[in-house]
Amino acid sequence: MRIKSVDVIPLSIPFEDGSSGVGLMPRKWTALDVALVRIETDNGLVGWGDGFAYFCMSATVAVMRDMLAPQLVGREITDVAQLNRELQQQFHLQGRYGITTFGISGIDIALWDLVAKAKGVSLAEALGGRKRDSLPTYASLVRYGDPADVTKFTAKAVADGYETIKLHEIALDAIEAGRAAAPLPIKLVTDVNCNWPRASVDEMMAHMKRLGLYWVEEPVFPPDDEKALHALQTKYETSIASGENACTSVEFARTAPMIEFVQPSVTKVGGVTEFLKVCDVAEDVGGRVMPHSPYFGPGYWATVQLMAARPVCEMFEHYYVTPEAYIDPTIPLPKGGAISVPDRPGLGFEPDPEMLRRYAA
Repeated sequence: MRIKSVDVIPLSIPFEDGSSGVGLMPRKWTALDVALVRIETDNGLVGWGDGFAYFCMSATVAVMRDMLAPQLVGREITDVAQLNRELQQQFHLQGRYGITTFGISGIDIALWDLVAKAKGVSLAEALGGRKRDSLPTYASLVRYGDPADVTKFTAKAVADGYETIKLHEIALDAIEAGRAAAPLPIKLVTDVNCNWPRASVDEMMAHMKRLGLYWVEEPVFPPDDEKALHALQTKYETSIASGENACTSVEFARTAPMIEFVQPSVTKVGGVTEFLKVCDVAEDVGGRVMPHSPYFGPGYWATVQLMAARPVCEMFEHYYVTPEAYIDPTIPLPKGGAISVPDRPGLGFEPDPEMLRRYAA
């Protein structure tokens, strides 16, 4: 099976979340950017992937189109993990992590999609067998800032059947509003995204303990300062999560022994290949994997399949927004706080051509 072509398709899909769209990202956020990649083989199979693209789509597209694609056309697909490593080595001068790895992630996902399709099985089956048919799922809310909005949308997520809810709030009154709307035994989480000043972290962590948060995510900058994270987790007896912005298992080898939850993002970490290695690292040290997955393209589908194959992954993160459309309208969405795992070949993802035309960026 030889690679015939590699095409990169940038998409931008508007979404609604009930917020002002300001605060979580560098600029107002109202559209989901997708750096979609399509790899076709000489025997007619097509694999799909995407590299992380929120507010960096043109860069991720350029990496896949200009750097990686020329290295791939004509190559035989034999060992995807080895090819991944080869790409990392070839392009290490352009940066071991960040945008380069986002591009490699998209390529790797598409290649694994092809491997499973060639076998006629789902990706989970190709990775050693599907261990579960349904995945517990948590609602990942945007940052509202206004406690009244936090109350409204947290209560809505509870009514939808979610037993775990993630806020992206950084102000105490907003986090307290979330807890009021989601009282125990509902698990409540907040993702700080490194926004607390170091001088405020101890004070805020004491409140997080008081509120009984299930975990606190990225409470310091740099986000993977493993010694600082471990110290906070120990001192406040509150689990710490981190890793959504880390690339390759090398970075996770430092943090996994030090915190409760590691959070590989398949569109950032290096694709399926590196995600699997992170799972191995976590299992080796008795850690827990809580994948990062606030997206709706192939990375969403890949995360579902990976979690079905690797039980060390605990809950699927469902981004609690409403896109104007889904690239593949058959996307498995949560019902009652759980997602059913598709059993189609590969990722299960097959885009609607009309969606590709309508949302071309």
